[in-house]
Amino acid sequence: MKKYSIIVAISVISAILAVSCRQPTDSSTSGLVTLMCDQTFENIIQQEIDVFEYTYPNASIIPYYLDAHSAIDSMLDGNTSLIVTAQELTQEQKDYLQSKNRFPARTQRIAVDAIAVIVNKDNDIDELSISELRDILTGATPRWRDVFPSKLDSIQVIFDHPGSSIVKYINDSIMKGAKFGKVYTVDSLKQVFTEVERRRNAIGFIGVSWITADLETPTTSMEQRMADLDKNDTAAIDFTNKIKVMQIRRDDEISGCKPYQAYIYDGSYPLFRSVYVTTTEPNGSLSHGFYSFLTGFIGQKIILNTGVMPAYVQPRVVSLN
Repeated sequence: MKKYSIIVAISVISAILAVSCRQPTDSSTSGLVTLMCDQTFENIIQQEIDVFEYTYPNASIIPYYLDAHSAIDSMLDGNTSLIVTAQELTQEQKDYLQSKNRFPARTQRIAVDAIAVIVNKDNDIDELSISELRDILTGATPRWRDVFPSKLDSIQVIFDHPGSSIVKYINDSIMKGAKFGKVYTVDSLKQVFTEVERRRNAIGFIGVSWITADLETPTTSMEQRMADLDKNDTAAIDFTNKIKVMQIRRDDEISGCKPYQAYIYDGSYPLFRSVYVTTTEPNGSLSHGFYSFLTGFIGQKIILNTGVMPAYVQPRVVSLN
């Protein structure tokens, strides 16, 4: 067993012991379950857990936010029955889980995420093409003034960490076999945001929920948050003004766009990917209860409020102001 899996197993056992004395028998709305989630989606899933546990006080969902590979490995090793990732299980992985568990793994798409390209507010460039992004990432374009007349000099590329799903997505969708040039990696997506905010020459890649949520804990009460979720509205939201969100365009297009929900929905914004929830537990379990909650109206409305495109709710209207 991998070292990581041993650590997760110990953590899970400790969590179970800590709450077992007060948790009722497992059902779709009660009990205890661990969730392994791609850390890119922490801002989304933590809000989902808060609302679910508020609605069902006898339910305890213990999340671990880590890289996608570790989340999937944890399910394969039997340390969790619930994961949220930006990739589906392979058929080989599904067959392996089927051989270990009489219940087949079930996967549902819950959202379409966008990878936002962010720069410092002092950056005077507003738009990049996919090929310009590739040249920046390979080091073929080392200075901002090589892209467009600019007062800024050398480009500093910042990712969360080498094994993140964002790095994998950029490698698969933009690099097309080319190798990364000089890049800086930090410990978290929050730190990507912080470093771009303070470094004038920086460019970072981050899930869109991290720039609409602005990395701040909601200040409204849970009662007010629940009331807001019951409203049938599609008011537009915007991005934080602490950084600049770049417009991105495909090489064969004249103009680009920012990762607003409507542009994610119609495919105009080119850097997007699906988000999936997978469970290996049957109907009637807490694992399946939360799985179903994520695809229900309230779960999808929570996703809508983060700036990510939900799978089953209409997109927000983009503000023209």
